[in-house]
Amino acid sequence: MLPYQNLHQAEAALGRELTVAEKLWFNYSANKPDYLLHYHNILFLVLVYSTAPLPYMFIELSRSKKIEKHKIQSKVKNSFQDMLKCYKDVMRTFIVVVGPFQLFSYPLIKLTGIRTGLPLPSGGEMFWQLIVYFLIEDYTSYWVHRLLHSNWGYEKIHHLHHEYSAPMGFAAPYAHWSEILILGVPAFLGPALVPGHITNYWLWFVLRQMEAIEIHSGYDLSWSPTKFIPFYGGAEYHDYHHYVGRRSQSNFASVFTYCDYLYGTDKGYRSHKSIILRKMEETLGEEWPPS
Repeated sequence: MLPYQNLHQAEAALGRELTVAEKLWFNYSANKPDYLLHYHNILFLVLVYSTAPLPYMFIELSRSKKIEKHKIQSKVKNSFQDMLKCYKDVMRTFIVVVGPFQLFSYPLIKLTGIRTGLPLPSGGEMFWQLIVYFLIEDYTSYWVHRLLHSNWGYEKIHHLHHEYSAPMGFAAPYAHWSEILILGVPAFLGPALVPGHITNYWLWFVLRQMEAIEIHSGYDLSWSPTKFIPFYGGAEYHDYHHYVGRRSQSNFASVFTYCDYLYGTDKGYRSHKSIILRKMEETLGEEWPPS
């Protein structure tokens, strides 16, 4: 809750006029306690999960020949009933596990120093914090993911996520309840180590969830803006991990590819790609791609 009675007090405290964004934030958050602002995360989680996979769902159900060429595992067709069942299963986990966890995690949020007041962070501050959050989460979740592919981790926990050998957007958070909580630690580690404003905290979890939905979409869309992000894995990269399944010791990274490259866990993927390229060259009778 902001310690100001009105906009004039806030501007006097800051020594300047509030920006448009800060005025909107003041009007929205002035009378809301901090714990209520923290609980917004579960609302964003449900909203993003319920909407972000919809374009991929419509693409899948349309069976458009123009789009079908972008489907990674073209022989697998997910029905509306498959998607609805997955959605219900994940929502049940959100309500039974993630929601209560959000309620009880507020003291930890306060302890880290994530702030809710004024001023709002600048665009540059938000950008660099998000970069740090992605790098920290990517590195730590890489090792957690590798542990989940140990015999015990896979049999007891991670096998559920691999029920979808050809993943779809709604299956991004489809996992054992304990895996969702375990992978929440790398996601929270960045904001805990480099605390910022709660609006950036919200934005981080929204972007991370959207990224997870994209790489599980089953479609490698050539026009995706993520194609311009250096070292970004993407849907085709992560799809291989699901395609191989339990035997997979490749492509553990959640966002970028550098960890798999540095620790040699992309060898299977690179070998798979080279075989595909050779087959293309043999089929076309020329070097692929053509010069």
